[in-house]
Amino acid sequence: MPVLYDRVALIGLGLIASSMAHAMREKGLAREIVGYARSAETRAAARELFCDRVTETAADAVDGADLVVLAVPVGAMGDIAVEIGPRLKAGTTVTDVGSVKQAVIDAVVPHLPDGVHFIAGHPIAGTEHSGPRSGFATLFVNRWWLLTPMEGADPAAVSRLRALCEGMGAKVDEMDAAHHDLVLAVTSHTPHLIAYTMVGVADDLSRVTDSEVINYSAAGFRDFTRIAASDPTMWRDVFLTNKEATLEILGRFTEELFALQRAIRLGDGDHLHAYFTRTRAIRRSIIEAGQDTAAPDFGRAAVAAKGD
Repeated sequence: MPVLYDRVALIGLGLIASSMAHAMREKGLAREIVGYARSAETRAAARELFCDRVTETAADAVDGADLVVLAVPVGAMGDIAVEIGPRLKAGTTVTDVGSVKQAVIDAVVPHLPDGVHFIAGHPIAGTEHSGPRSGFATLFVNRWWLLTPMEGADPAAVSRLRALCEGMGAKVDEMDAAHHDLVLAVTSHTPHLIAYTMVGVADDLSRVTDSEVINYSAAGFRDFTRIAASDPTMWRDVFLTNKEATLEILGRFTEELFALQRAIRLGDGDHLHAYFTRTRAIRRSIIEAGQDTAAPDFGRAAVAAKGD
């Protein structure tokens, strides 16, 4: 693969940024990778593992960069944009990896100077692990990376960023930011909220002891706990910044849940069987699309091992 960016600045050095660094280094996509994180411990780990240079401030990290990747919680994007804006050179592309797009665009764009290209992005990839030591080069292989360029975005800048994502193994699609937020409310945000709720219910149910919940966890509950182990700061910001779409999907979920409650109460086995048959078909479609595996562990054991 050809070098696509001379200098890439990673702001935030967790799972996604560290995996990007490993992938870019492995594929030769960037000449220099510069990193910044608030924690001195994180900066030290990044310096050891995958960054050519690590700086003490975000502003220093972006100095002279051709590509800047904002890999911080959604709620911190605006403050970072304020800090780095004056140091960005003309022609630089700024992107992000947050799972909410319209709120990020609104928070970041007003603080960027003319001549800087902001192309919001979202890699749909991850594990339950976090931090600079959790990244690995193959995280994005065969995963979707969604870009939401604004109207009038520079085609060359979009094409270059797309090539980077594809170079790291991802499949790339483009869509409107508002549509992205609705799609992710269905596929990610609301499922996470439900998982947090289910784990919380189990914790609150006094008739079931903690040891029973832990020792007798079936696959469904174990998967809920995997999801519910995600970064609480990130998910707090996701729900506060994608409020409307999440509430819309939660409303639909509540309606479906009431219908299932009624079927169970009335002993309507036909309704339950038809519903479960339809949802099972969706699971098969996800496997056929290459976005998961039919293995009993859902393919996550290998991913977890790589992320350790």
